[in-house]
Amino acid sequence: MAMLWGSTFFSIKALVSQEPVADMLAVRFVIAAAVVGSLGWRHWRMPRRTLVHGLVIGAVYGAAQLVQTYGLARTPASVSGFITGLYVVITPFLAAWLLRRRIPGITWVAVTLATVGLAVLSIDVGSVGPQAGVGEALTLVSAMLYAAHIIAVDSYCAPGTALQLTAVELAVVAVVCLVAAVPGGITPPHGPGQWTWMIYLAVIAGAVPIFLQIWAQSYVTPTVAAVIMAGEPAWAAVFAVMFGGESVSWRMVVGGTTMVAAMILVILTPALSRRDRAPRGTVPAPAPAASLGARRPSSDWRTNITSDAG
Repeated sequence: MAMLWGSTFFSIKALVSQEPVADMLAVRFVIAAAVVGSLGWRHWRMPRRTLVHGLVIGAVYGAAQLVQTYGLARTPASVSGFITGLYVVITPFLAAWLLRRRIPGITWVAVTLATVGLAVLSIDVGSVGPQAGVGEALTLVSAMLYAAHIIAVDSYCAPGTALQLTAVELAVVAVVCLVAAVPGGITPPHGPGQWTWMIYLAVIAGAVPIFLQIWAQSYVTPTVAAVIMAGEPAWAAVFAVMFGGESVSWRMVVGGTTMVAAMILVILTPALSRRDRAPRGTVPAPAPAASLGARRPSSDWRTNITSDAG
C-alpha cells in the first residue's frame, strides 16, 4: 500500500498542473468506485452493519482527502507532506485512548524513528520558514482524520468483509469529492496520456491500496499499520530516483534508512518479544477478541505474528 501510494508522485504531478485538485479527486474516486462496484457486484448484498461501517470510514477518509487538499493549496508541499505524515504519531495516542490499548515502549521508539525519517525526507530546513498559518492547521486536521480512519478501519475490518467495505468506502469518498468539485464545474483529463495517469491513480494507486489496508488491518494493529504506511515518502524518493531522474541525496539515504528501521522494529518486535516470554515448547494463548478493535481470532500465521503488536 505504501509503495503504491509512493508511486503516485509522477501521475499527480502530471494531472494537477492541468486541472483543479478537487476535480482530480472527484474523477479519481468515481472511477475507483465504479471499477470496484462493477467487479464486486455480487458482494453488494451485505449486512446492514457492514454498510454502516463502510459509510463511516468512507466519510472520514473523504473528509481527510478534502481537508488535506485545501491545506496543500496554502502550504509548501514539503511541509504538507510532513504534517500529514504525523498521523504516525497521532494513531498510537488514539489507539491508547479509544481502544484502551497499551502501546509498548519499543513501539514508541519505532514511531519516533518514523517521524524523524519523515522529517528528514520531507523538510528542507533552508527553504522553509517558521511561520504557521491556516494551511498548516488544515493539514494537521487532515493528519488527525487519517489517524481516525486507521482506527475506524481497525475497529470494523474483517478479512471476509474487506471487498464490501472497500466498495462502500470508495462510493462515499466519490460522493464527498463530487460535492466539493461540482460547484465550480468538473474538468476531466485531456488526452490519452492524462487518462492513463488518472486510471492508474484511480485503480492501481486508489482502489487497490484501500482494499489492502482494510484487509491487512484485520491482522495488524493501528500503530503498526501507521508506521508502515508512513513509508510512502521513502517509496516516493525511490521512484523519483529510478524514473524521475533525481539524484540520491543524503536526505533520501538518512530519512529512508530511518523509516525502514522503524518498519523493521514494528514488524519483528512482537514475534521476538513472544519468543522471549514463552517457555520453550509452549504456544502462547490467543489474545481475547472481546474489546472494540481487538484482533479477530484466527489460526492464520499472520495473526500469530502480529496479535500483540502495539
